[in-house]
Amino acid sequence: MSEPTRYSALPIELPLNLEREPDPVEGCEGCAELASVRGRARVVGDWTTVSDCNVYMRRHPEGH
Repeated sequence: MSEPTRYSALPIELPLNLEREPDPVEGCEGCAELASVRGRARVVGDWTTVSDCNVYMRRHPEGH
């Protein structure tokens, strides 16, 4: 049987993501809707939806 660890492990360092949020493409209704949903989600602190909208906006549609 092994001995339990009696000291703290070193902290894990996560990378800091400084990437800007995508801007909606002017004249695109899909991008405008995603930006609107993202804004409402940010107001209520729904950071998962904010992140999802950023991903969808970056991919919407491919080759905008």
